[in-house]
Amino acid sequence: MQKNLMTKRINTKHMVLLGIYTAIALAVFAIEAQLPPIVPVPGIKLGLANITTLLLISEYAKRDAFVVLVLRIVLGSIFSGQAMSFFYSLAGGLLCFAAMSVASLALKNENLWFTSIIGGIFHNLGQILIAMFVLKSENVLFYLPVLIAGGIAAGLFTGLSAQFLILKASRIKLFKNKNF
Repeated sequence: MQKNLMTKRINTKHMVLLGIYTAIALAVFAIEAQLPPIVPVPGIKLGLANITTLLLISEYAKRDAFVVLVLRIVLGSIFSGQAMSFFYSLAGGLLCFAAMSVASLALKNENLWFTSIIGGIFHNLGQILIAMFVLKSENVLFYLPVLIAGGIAAGLFTGLSAQFLILKASRIKLFKNKNF
């Protein structure tokens, strides 16, 4: 009986923390959507909500990062009213997540910025694949070098931001109880 009660508490705490991280990712997504573009090139943005995904991949479990990522994409698409962007975000997000998950196995937390660059490149690759499918044209591949350059720059910025956040948070022992 006691073990069952303890498991229920852990599961509740786990759900609450995932809800908090989802809310943080959605808030960052919503704020970034209101900012003017950093470069006048369609499809390039910083992707600041990805900091949450990087944090979860690095400090928690990959399945937790996956859940928060999918919830952020679904809810962000609903809240923004952009039905078509859902498919682009989902394809990019899933490819980005897969690439960052694999990269995080080989790279240490000190190289989180590089993991993020890989994620940025794969995110844009996923979006190009969806564009090719939707437009039924391979001509969008000409846009890929521009998106890759944007993915490298955005990935570097979000990766360094996540790495800095984790460094500062570890000093105050924010992640001392990772096993929720």
